[in-house]
Amino acid sequence: MKMVGGYMLKALRVNLSKLKALIQGVSERFAVEFIGGRGWGAKILYDEVESWVHPFSPENKIVVAGGPLSGLTIPCSGKTNFSTISPLTNLYGDSNAGGKFSCELKKSGFDALIIEGSAEKPVILVVDDGRVSFKDASTLWGMPSLDAEKALKEELGDDFQTAVIGPAGENLVKYAAITCGGRQAARCGVGAVMGSKRLKAIAVRGDKPIPEAEPESLKEMFREAVRWIINHPAFNLWKRQGTMQSVNWANEVSCLPTRNFQEATFEDFMKINGDSMEASTRLRNKGCHLCPIRCGQVNRVGDVVVEGPEYETAAMLGSNCALSSVEDLVYANYLCDQYGLDTISTGNTIAFAMECFERGYLTKTETDGIKLRFGSVEALNEMIRRIAYRKGFGAILAEGVRVASVKIGHSSERFSMHVKGLEISGYDVRAAPAMALAYATADIGAHHNRAWAITYDLKVGRETYGEDKVRWVIYLQHIRPMFDCLGVCRFPWVELDLDPNYYAKFYTYATGLKTSLEQLLARSEKIWNLTRLINLRRGLRAEEDWLPARVFEDPIPSGPLKGLTLNREAFTQMLKKYYELRGWDERGIPTRAKLEELGLLDAPSLTS
Repeated sequence: MKMVGGYMLKALRVNLSKLKALIQGVSERFAVEFIGGRGWGAKILYDEVESWVHPFSPENKIVVAGGPLSGLTIPCSGKTNFSTISPLTNLYGDSNAGGKFSCELKKSGFDALIIEGSAEKPVILVVDDGRVSFKDASTLWGMPSLDAEKALKEELGDDFQTAVIGPAGENLVKYAAITCGGRQAARCGVGAVMGSKRLKAIAVRGDKPIPEAEPESLKEMFREAVRWIINHPAFNLWKRQGTMQSVNWANEVSCLPTRNFQEATFEDFMKINGDSMEASTRLRNKGCHLCPIRCGQVNRVGDVVVEGPEYETAAMLGSNCALSSVEDLVYANYLCDQYGLDTISTGNTIAFAMECFERGYLTKTETDGIKLRFGSVEALNEMIRRIAYRKGFGAILAEGVRVASVKIGHSSERFSMHVKGLEISGYDVRAAPAMALAYATADIGAHHNRAWAITYDLKVGRETYGEDKVRWVIYLQHIRPMFDCLGVCRFPWVELDLDPNYYAKFYTYATGLKTSLEQLLARSEKIWNLTRLINLRRGLRAEEDWLPARVFEDPIPSGPLKGLTLNREAFTQMLKKYYELRGWDERGIPTRAKLEELGLLDAPSLTS
């Protein structure tokens, strides 16, 4: 096979215990079969991390990778994926961030970093046009994420792209984030794994050209795609509000998490929506590499400037904690970004604690004197700080909602809103069976980026549990992660209706390998089954493909869908059909025939 573009075909293996780095060639077969990004990360973790390895052990690894489209003349091609064994779930985990980090990594000569071991003292990994060095991080250790990123760029140069952790990562908060140019790779505790390795930051810079098989064809496809995007009717609203526009929609269709998912609508949604942001806090928008949409919203409250919030933050720190001010929402977002916390898990966990407090399961004695009541800005902000530094009751919440519910007791597990240990993101699924199935079966735990199926529920009916919904979830679990493998943002496709066949053409013109969308989806299916194998090897049981009791037992209390819950029996049948259609047995284990069909029994390793 002749590889002519898209890939650098090199990985940098970094051993922090020895403070040494090794350049490895990447086989063309491996590169193509696992595409890039999360595909490469999953295969490397499957091959190299044993089932007994603790997430905070030096033997755990972080794979940082863009994809074959990263940094090329392709819209929104700046996504970076961080894959590891998650401290929150003890299963496969990954998270990605937009920006330009993956572009600079490729220009430095590498498709991926494989980080292993653990440094004796805090360090910074610097990759400068292929040259590797380790710098003392003692002056940055303890510094908040956004401040550390600024200080690092001032020291090394503004043309470096950086990935840094804050106090939450240093203190091993199980849902700590990694900050990349003001964006966050936040889910699954990837920042805590960096902290366990005493890796404060990674800085990359490069000047090497990224090979392109057909650069003129890429440019023409780029121009075509951009014309489509900027002429889309929703384009201007996306530039002005980004995902914050979704607050109105979520409230209207009764899926906006409110007061720890007790309710599905929020009476003050207009005070935390995109319109209120535009009117009072918005400064400008911001985009990733070659992004015409520029959906990132930079906001100011007082002296504080932060990129965000996005919809998920508005839902989980806003309505789910019953905040009624966009200014308060922006500031809470800023605190999470500064301390290096996932806003989804943070909002979910604190809302859970607020419900426990209001039910009398917690007292001020146990919460360090804090009245953890819904709507209390003071309580929310103080608890964010305490979680980041593991102070007092914050140390319990720093473990995540699954562990916190066990420690608090009082049968609070029934409204502990997680799947597999990962806190549920911003959609109530009591009247959304397809979205519920997407959450229950997601490989990393409940996360909307794997299969945002709720629009299909709206399209075909909120109370139907048919096979069509199962098939749609499976399709989404292949196409949506495909973008994470390619190293591009999915928004042009999912929000602005760009034909997904463009991405097969982009891949063809980048690499020189004629590829169809169907071929890319088949490789994505292989990767989905691979992460399932990792999880099964680490002890995952079929019973964990399930949802919190609240979803089945607590009816939506108000609004147009009042009285609805997810039907346990019908959902059970959906799950059985899901296993069947995936080629898995009744225990959720891929059959040998399925593994043979996907080519996983003789799949190549990184260098073979």
